[in-house]
Amino acid sequence: MTRRQRLTLFAAILGSAVATIDGSIVNVALPSIERDLGGGLPAQQWVSNSYLLALGSLILIGGSLGDIYGERRVFTTGVAAFGLLSLPCAAAPTIDVLIAARALQGAAGALVTPSSLAIIVAAFTPKERGAAIGSWTAWGGIAAIVGPLAGGWIVDQVSWRWIFALNVPLVLAALALILTAVPRAERLSGRTVDAAGAGLCALGLAGFVFALIEQPRYGWSSPAIVVPLAGGVIAFAAFLWRERHAAQPMLKLELFARRNFAVGNAETLSMYGGLAILFFFLVIFLQQVAGYSALKSGLTTLPVTVVMFALSRRWGALADRIGPRLFMGAGPLLAAAGILLLLRTGRQTSYVGDLLPALLVFALGLSMTVAPLTATVLADADEHDAGIASAVNNAVARVAGLIGVSVVGVVVASLLIGDTFAPNAESVRAFHDAILICAGLVAAGGIAGAFGISNPRRTIGAEQCAAGQLVGASPIPQEA
Repeated sequence: MTRRQRLTLFAAILGSAVATIDGSIVNVALPSIERDLGGGLPAQQWVSNSYLLALGSLILIGGSLGDIYGERRVFTTGVAAFGLLSLPCAAAPTIDVLIAARALQGAAGALVTPSSLAIIVAAFTPKERGAAIGSWTAWGGIAAIVGPLAGGWIVDQVSWRWIFALNVPLVLAALALILTAVPRAERLSGRTVDAAGAGLCALGLAGFVFALIEQPRYGWSSPAIVVPLAGGVIAFAAFLWRERHAAQPMLKLELFARRNFAVGNAETLSMYGGLAILFFFLVIFLQQVAGYSALKSGLTTLPVTVVMFALSRRWGALADRIGPRLFMGAGPLLAAAGILLLLRTGRQTSYVGDLLPALLVFALGLSMTVAPLTATVLADADEHDAGIASAVNNAVARVAGLIGVSVVGVVVASLLIGDTFAPNAESVRAFHDAILICAGLVAAGGIAGAFGISNPRRTIGAEQCAAGQLVGASPIPQEA
């Protein structure tokens, strides 16, 4: 590996790590944000979901922009914008300003995620690429560990505002590396950006999410809910129609005619929806009901990441040898069993007795699933469609989190007092309801995998994508 390749790899790791850390660090800070800026559970949902809405609906077009204008230019723009938008997040005087800034951060993240992998692919030969992508994935996993721990410490010791402000020096370092090491790419002629498709997708998801989050306030019969919900359905239907007929769509719907691709993305939607519910509501419950500090709640999920980091590649290697179907079926069912063990939690929650056993079982099932799931989706696409297949699976994972947190909010809001978790029996019940939904979604993903996936006759490359869509890590095949 040359010096320029090392610096390019470091730039890709650092730039994408900023977005990865930010995505995981904010959940730990949500109770503190709510105490300062108000808004109850709906505001907490919007702080998370505004980011996921922009990221999920624009990530496909972010990949297209990299192809057209060059990965270096798009990556630089995305990283710089992410850092710049961290400042209004840190200084937000109201919850509405913070939500708006988070949405713009999500749009910047949609530029960063696909282009970070693309600059690695461009900088390394096919023989070198596997090791470079493996390093990028591994450091993405480390960033996922660091985020909640650093966030919890910062919230407890200083202020939640600093979790955003600290993005700025990291971004400046990433930009210096990009400008030093990453080569310029020629602009690709003959390609256009599907801006209309991206707009329809964003409007469709926004209408649906707005209705779900705000329904407890207005009621299902209110025009404030009926109009955006109906508009969202119409806009998303128009998006699908456009993608079917557009000359250069950002979403190739014909990919879903392939069995493993369709079933794998259905399992992704179900599983990652459940995961988002778990990680969103668990840290809020632990702080607002069980009385944990921000740091202690951040430490809670550390065993999950450690188990994932230690075992995912091993499970991926087994899936390469005997096929992914077993792991895509059994893994989510085991993970769902671990989630159900969280029903033992209450206002007095023991980490060792109540949380740790559940999280270890959950982590074992998750580590069995992530690499085979991501690799199977990619393996069912042709080589020239690998990039778009990866982007679609990434977008599905992000949209799953967006929908999952929104839907469960409707269920638990009726049990909360003033839209806020409080240390009482009803808040415990609300959390348990969320856990049941979470376990059901994860288990449904396992059932889809067990009955819908067929083992490919060729190696799927699961060992090379151990972190899967947890960190947006979907390797492009070596021949790409």
